[in-house]
Amino acid sequence: MNLDTTDLRILDELQQNSALTNVELARRVHLSPSPCLARVKALASAGVIRRYVALVSASALGLGLNVFISINLKYQSKDSLTEFERRIAEYDEVMECYLMTGDSDYLIRVAVADMAALERFILEQLTPIPGIEKIRSSFALKQVRYKTALPLPLQR
Repeated sequence: MNLDTTDLRILDELQQNSALTNVELARRVHLSPSPCLARVKALASAGVIRRYVALVSASALGLGLNVFISINLKYQSKDSLTEFERRIAEYDEVMECYLMTGDSDYLIRVAVADMAALERFILEQLTPIPGIEKIRSSFALKQVRYKTALPLPLQR
C-alpha cells in the first residue's frame, strides 16, 4: 500500500490516541468523516493498522520489575527455534521476544511483580523449555523512554 500524506497524518493521530472518534480524527486531518473512515478501514484492511489497544500502567498493576533476559539455546536448528518461540509465546509475563544476532539467541523482556515472581518465572516456566543452555538476566533500574508510536515520514 502506498501511503500518502493524509494516510500518514491519520496514522500519526491514531498512534497518539486510538480512541479518537472518526469525526474528531477527520477534523484533525482535514477530511470529512466519510472519506476519513474509508481511509482508516483501508489502512486496517491492508494490515498497516494491526489493532487498537489500551496502554496500561505496569506499576498500577503491581508489575514493578522490568527484566531483560538473554537466552542461548543448545542448538539453533529450525525445530529448536520454532519450539522455543511457541513455548515462550504462552507466557503472559513475556512482553517482547526477539531472535537476536550476536552473543544471545533470544532477548526477552518480562514484566513481573518482584524478585520472587521472577524466580518462579525462571524456574517454573523458562527453565523447563527444552533446549535452553544459558539464561542471563538484566534488571532495568529506570525506564528512560518508552513509546509505542512508530516514526512516520511526516512533512510538518
